[in-house]
Amino acid sequence: MEHLIELDYIIDLFSKTKTKKMKPLIRNLMRMSVYQIKYMDSVPDAAVCNEAVKLAKKHKFGQLSGFVNGVLRNIARNINDIKYPDVKKEFNKYLSVRYSMPEWIVRKFIKDYGNEKTQEILAAFQSGNSISIRVNTAKCTPSELKDILCDEGVCVEEIEGLDYAFVISGFDYLNSLESFRNGLFYVQDVSSMMVAEYAKPEHGDHVIDVCAAPGGKTILAAEYTKEAGHVLSRDVSEYKTALILENLERMHRTNVKVEVHDATVYDAEREASADVVLMDVPCSGLGVMGKKRDIKYHVTPEGLKSIHELQRQIVEAGWRYVKPGGVLLYSTCTINREENQNMAAWITEKFPFVLEEERQLLPGTDETDGFYFARLRRRT
Repeated sequence: MEHLIELDYIIDLFSKTKTKKMKPLIRNLMRMSVYQIKYMDSVPDAAVCNEAVKLAKKHKFGQLSGFVNGVLRNIARNINDIKYPDVKKEFNKYLSVRYSMPEWIVRKFIKDYGNEKTQEILAAFQSGNSISIRVNTAKCTPSELKDILCDEGVCVEEIEGLDYAFVISGFDYLNSLESFRNGLFYVQDVSSMMVAEYAKPEHGDHVIDVCAAPGGKTILAAEYTKEAGHVLSRDVSEYKTALILENLERMHRTNVKVEVHDATVYDAEREASADVVLMDVPCSGLGVMGKKRDIKYHVTPEGLKSIHELQRQIVEAGWRYVKPGGVLLYSTCTINREENQNMAAWITEKFPFVLEEERQLLPGTDETDGFYFARLRRRT
């Protein structure tokens, strides 16, 4: 999925039958095989070709086994001499193929960020992804957790500016770690942690998290407000609120109430009740394509318009929950200006808010996912 456009491009260079016209099974068999040839050095090319032929026959495509074998062996012989689109003459197409990004998204990024920055962003999406965690300070200190993780054989790196967070690696899977099962930490991207940092809820504050699942921001807000404060954590379905409850139980947070509620529906009982409203709205996800590889193949220009309308509905319903003088923290996991900076400007034009601070995090620049947040203060 990460290299899909590039794989199809390579196959189409050597096959008279283009990938779009291949039988679905053969198309995916060719993609898998070319991926192995190009990106998996431990698999001999001859073995790739032989296994592809066996699989074609096994799945009743024996008549195409010669085609599969011939195309793959030709690709294997020439894999180091693939001619990509000319970077000077067809820059957009070059980026699209090189980084497997639909060309319309490449054009959009170039419009917003320019050629050089766009290439940095696309390269970052294909770089290795780390796992960042946040310490459950109700159970242990950062230094205690670091020692525990090291004893479990985990490699632990500190994160500058976040003394309660680490990057971890060198383990098989999270549930194999007793520290994770015991709720000593929570997996959360650095950019997501920074939402609560920018919202700055205080001891005793009442916080409403209107689109809360799976609960990372809710839990961090609960840590800030402490037992004297309270967090109302909401999402649209029982499935999503179940995720929040599961994480709250593991992290032993009790100053949180979880409710099923559609964020586009105004709740008059919550009028001007919150010191802080967290509004991490549904978005296109164009900032997290490094982790969620399939997003780029499913998002469409039409879909962006629909998402933008949903975001406006959530803001229109939820802004009134903020007390005069309180904070609305609007955030997304995208790098699309229409969903971010333009939305913050729309909020200040339409509703009684002043933009205090905004930040756009970019992959390749900030060493995080692409993330945006704006802290807006309601006028008194």
